[in-house]
Amino acid sequence: MATPMHRSIAAELRQRIRTGAMKVGESLPSEARLCEEFTASRGPVRQALAALRDEGLISGGQGKRAVVLDVVAAQPFETFMSFTRRAEVTGHAPGQRLQEIALRRPGPEVAAALQIDPEDLAVQLVRLRLLDGRPAMLERMTYIEAVGRPLIDADLDAGSIYALLSERGVDLHSARHTFDAVPADALDARLLDVPEGQPLLRERRLTTDAQGVPLGWSDDRYRADVATVTVTNTRSARTMML
Repeated sequence: MATPMHRSIAAELRQRIRTGAMKVGESLPSEARLCEEFTASRGPVRQALAALRDEGLISGGQGKRAVVLDVVAAQPFETFMSFTRRAEVTGHAPGQRLQEIALRRPGPEVAAALQIDPEDLAVQLVRLRLLDGRPAMLERMTYIEAVGRPLIDADLDAGSIYALLSERGVDLHSARHTFDAVPADALDARLLDVPEGQPLLRERRLTTDAQGVPLGWSDDRYRADVATVTVTNTRSARTMML
């Protein structure tokens, strides 16, 4: 299915901003110029500019010429949770390779985080995430059995687990993120193609439903030379980019 025109325009402008082809403080071309460049009507151009304004990348609107405000786009909760969407927003091609998935008893730390008995079964998986075909992050994910069981038979190389669970009606309402640095262990080193002991950025994430019931726990480890994290705080949102 062809990509809608306004998304293609937004993606190209986003890429120019991210790479510095259009710098912070610089005015974007006029709507008329963009229509000519992309062979598009004003509708798709205005939709694309509105998307970039919503992301905090540009100012403007109401007849004012758009100006580049930032190279890091603000994102909603859905994008914050999804590696796939974060990669797409920043102009990268996301990918994934499932390494293993199993129904097993989690370790004491994970069981405690999920508020389940250590003897309870949970769905655990290890998946390598790629940016433009290069190893970028290794995720170790654990879901309570009721949430994770459908993942066992799903194609987890197809895209976002967050999107898949959301489509199935799972209430992924809130998440608590903790960042620190850890040395690469043997599995990290092999799959991320780094020396054992090399520092990795780790994100530990506890996801809960609207009632605060834990649904999933994740330990994600990023190669610092491939993936970076920027956190922007505002009065109404907390955003993250890769």
